[in-house]
Amino acid sequence: MPNYRRAWHLGGTYFFTLNLLQRANNDLLVRHIDLLRNAVRHVRLSHPFVIHAWVVLPEHLHCIIELPANDFNFDVRWRLIKIIFSKSLPKTEWRSESRIQRGERGIWQRRYWEHLIRDERDFMAHMDYVHINPLKHGLVNKVLDWPYSTFHLLVKQGVYPANWAGGGEEQISYKA
Repeated sequence: MPNYRRAWHLGGTYFFTLNLLQRANNDLLVRHIDLLRNAVRHVRLSHPFVIHAWVVLPEHLHCIIELPANDFNFDVRWRLIKIIFSKSLPKTEWRSESRIQRGERGIWQRRYWEHLIRDERDFMAHMDYVHINPLKHGLVNKVLDWPYSTFHLLVKQGVYPANWAGGGEEQISYKA
């Protein structure tokens, strides 16, 4: 098995993208949003992390999380979230021979994209990317209209204005 280069950093803040195996015409994540939320909630109890940003789209998700100061193992968190979510669904998906031999479900792509946040500018750019994603994919006309996002909480906290990326802005910027 290849040894993927990962940026392991104690207490790191990371941006992630996770995709479903079947991306085309698949709304599994939003259709079963409560199961996904429960999986995340369950994992956070045993393996804590701070959620800075999160958006769930029909077939993929993006998030920014921060690990505890003495921890760098994001891998176990994602493995558990994927397992718990997958086990909560009926086994109706098609699986390849290799997935059957490995005892894997055919729900998630095996890998995911991870990026260690380097500085405040990097953090701000990824915060914007997470929250603009439903608009980017044509799912809504205003970011505020997408229900499966931390954007709503951040608006309540005064981090983003409610009309951010919702019509006619000259420039999108995250305010700290």
